Parts: sequence; C-alpha cells; structure tokens
Amino acid sequence: MYCMKFEELRLNRPLLDAVRTAGYETPTPIQAEAIPYILEGKDVLAVAQTGTGKTAAFALPILHRLGDGRSPRPEQQGRRGSRKIRCLVLAPTRELAQQIMDSFKSYGRFCKTRQTVVYGGVNKHAQTRTLRAGVDVLVATPGRLLDHMADGNVSLDGVEMLVLDEADRMLDMGFLPDIRRILAKVPKRRQSLLLSATMPKPIRDLSRDILSNPVSVEVARVSSPAEAIEHFAYRVEKSEKSQLLCTLLENTPFTRALVFTRTKHGADKVVRNLTKAGIEAAAIHGNKSQNARTRALAAFRSGKTAVLVATDIAARGLDIENISHVINYDLTAEPETYVHRIGRTGRAGASGTALSFVSGEDRGSLRDIERLICTQLRPAGDLPGYVAPKVMFAELPHRPRSAAPRGTGGQRNRPRAGATNSARRRPGRGPRRARTAVAS
Repeated sequence: MYCMKFEELRLNRPLLDAVRTAGYETPTPIQAEAIPYILEGKDVLAVAQTGTGKTAAFALPILHRLGDGRSPRPEQQGRRGSRKIRCLVLAPTRELAQQIMDSFKSYGRFCKTRQTVVYGGVNKHAQTRTLRAGVDVLVATPGRLLDHMADGNVSLDGVEMLVLDEADRMLDMGFLPDIRRILAKVPKRRQSLLLSATMPKPIRDLSRDILSNPVSVEVARVSSPAEAIEHFAYRVEKSEKSQLLCTLLENTPFTRALVFTRTKHGADKVVRNLTKAGIEAAAIHGNKSQNARTRALAAFRSGKTAVLVATDIAARGLDIENISHVINYDLTAEPETYVHRIGRTGRAGASGTALSFVSGEDRGSLRDIERLICTQLRPAGDLPGYVAPKVMFAELPHRPRSAAPRGTGGQRNRPRAGATNSARRRPGRGPRRARTAVAS
C-alpha cells in the first residue's frame, strides 16, 4: 500500500528536519489532505477528532507560510518596531492551548518564528511582557485574550491567518459570543481554518460567517471509533462503582488509564475513594490552580502517575500517548461523547480497551451508544469480588441486581501476569498501588 512521505507535501527544509527529529515519516490522513490546501492559502473546514494529527495539519503549513520570520515587512511591525501577530489560534481550554503551543515550538524549532500562548488561571504579567515584545503566532483561550485586548496588550490588526480549534467545544462552553467579539477585531482579508469534531448547526452557521469558499476535509467520523479498540461493559449499581474501580485497577494490566466522570464533584469523590484505598490521586479540574493542573498532567504524561480521572471538558484536547484503557465510571448520555472519550486510546496503530460501568439507569444511553458505533459492548469477565452477569444488557430488568459485592474473598491483592502498572506484589510488602491524577 502506498504511503505518502512528508517530503511530498513540499514543506520547507527546516520543517521537514523538525518533523524527522520528532520521529515522524508519513503524514496522517488529515495532514495529507489539509496541508496542501492550507499551503495554497485556502480556507479550510475540517471535521476531525483529537488524535488524528489535526494540530500538525495546521501548524506545519502555517509555519511554512510565515517563513523564518527574520525580516517582517513594515506592515507586520507595531509602533515600536515589534512584530505584529500574524497568526491567531483560538482553543477552548488551557490544556489544549498549551498542547498547540508545544506543537508550534516542536515543529518550529529550526525556524525563527516567535510564538506564545495566553490563558487564564495564571498571572498576566509575564504574558503581557511577551505580547508587547511581539510574536508571530499567538495561541489563546478566548477569555484571556479578551482580557489582554481590553488592557491594550495586544492588537489583532495584523492577523493573516486565523484558526478556531475544537469549535464544537467552544460552543459547549459558551464561548461563541467571545469569539465573535474577537473576530470583529481581526482583518476580514485573511486565511481562516475551522476545526471541529462535530458540526452542529451553530458551528455551521459560524463557519459560513468566517470562512470564504472553504475546502471541506473530513476524517475519522465521530460515529467511527478506532477499530483497534475493544468495548466492554460492567453491569454494576452506582453504590458499588467505587469498589469495582479499585478492584479493576488492581487486577488489570495497563500502561495508562483515563477515567471519566460526569462532574467535578464526582471526580473529586473518585479521587478520595482511590486515596482511601491506597491509590495516590491528584486533581487538575477547573477548581484547581493552573500550576496544579499542569503538574498533575505532566506527571500523567511522563508516567509518574498511571491513572487520570477527568470530566469531558477537561479531557477535551488531551493528546497523550500510550493510554491503554479508558474507563467510563459514569456512562455519558451522549453517544458522540462516548466516542470522544474512547478516542484517547487505540491510537497510532496501538490497541486499546474501553470499559464502561453500566447501572440500571444507563440502559437507554447504552442502547444509543451501541446504535451509533454499530458495536455491542461485551459483558466484561469476572474480577475478584465481581461475578459478571450472564444476562445480556438488552435483556436486563428495569433495575438490575448488584453485580459488585463488597467482599473480595482475599483475592483482591493477588499479582497478575504481565502487569505494566505499579500494583504488583513486592516480596514482604503489600501491593504497590497505581498512582492516580484527576482532570476536569
């Protein structure tokens, strides 16, 4: 089968060197399809989920078009000779904004382009100094960008390229009014890119407002989860979920696990219960400081912590390799959200496992999910203290019996062959528990 090489995309040599240094040889489908259009200066409307390589799909051609940044034209300079912002990238969350910034730094390592990121939750002074010195690329969350605009720290009249990433999440978080306020300050003559995992009507309306004769690019449809992911379900009452999660983490070999809850309060409660069970936990949800969130996420990415607990908004945009398991502690009522969640595993040709805790009230949601993904969630096997019901979920009575008794029969701490996390038995000591981080 033919595989395109990055050299065929006609990117400049510094970018090709950076891509090679990062360890990539072939572009992903969205990169192969979108990069040529962006290099031509066309507006692009892209439907793509996190994990498809969409950040590089716009970062690489933007860096190419900006050139090495050594000699900005007079119209690209501010009042004091500093560079005007030539590219603005808007992202819904701090974590996603930082990841986009990291990508620009990585791919632009051999270029002279200046870039920075601004988001809330941290002191504005350092951001202000960098902005006033001048940058070519600004990555920002809408709220903090508006703060800097109000303070006179940033001008957008030199923007040549505009990117709206995770546009549907912007909609979910109520950012569309802020985005329209920002768009009013950006030149109408520009190249615009809009990326979204889904295309609800408000996003399509927004795309018509900001894009001019766009080219449509669509990959990895939301109804098509990765084929390498296996889907399993645990039938369990709500009151037994906490015990089942501890048992599952102690008896399942995994590299990294991402656990989803519906709310911040629920995530905190999961962490408290894991900590009580001897499993270390840390929170990075929206009620925590940005520094605390950054530290916890860095620990998860580096492997110092094995489990991350998240709500959907906090996890949106997280791009972390080697997540072997996604656990739906609270099953979502939105089938598309299920696909977004499990899309964090089974990436880049690796296999992945999606495990869902299903209680009686989740029967309708389960049916909707299975209908969307055209796949049945298989009943999971037995665990110490958990006997998998033999009845298929579609045949459940309205209120299923409890499936995760508290007792573990002395089996909970037994070692397991091939375990890759830290909960294996050590001579003369109890099992070392997997460390855990939390996100919201």
